[in-house]
Amino acid sequence: IVATVGSGAQFQSGRDLSAWLGLTPIKKSTGGKERLRRISKMGDRYIRRLMVVGMTSRIKQIKSTPEKFDPWFADILQRKPAKLAAIAMANKTARIIWAVLSRNEPYRTRTV
Repeated sequence: IVATVGSGAQFQSGRDLSAWLGLTPIKKSTGGKERLRRISKMGDRYIRRLMVVGMTSRIKQIKSTPEKFDPWFADILQRKPAKLAAIAMANKTARIIWAVLSRNEPYRTRTV
């Protein structure tokens, strides 16, 4: 990701990076009412595929030992189908990657 994205300075937010990867929903609006549709799949196909496959693998780990992971991941797995949860997790991970790259700091795990 670093080889393709670099420092992440060209993106103004984590959503911009996520959209560039094709992990965000398409926004359609009519009459002032905005609706989120399917994911765009318009970005870097290779990185998007790696992130989704990685999150699918992570779902298997979460199902076997849910206490070791962020509660957000377990919550989204209860509410959504596994493939949709993998995309949501990849989207969140892309936003975290942007934050790490743009701030030039190491990743710190969240403590509860």
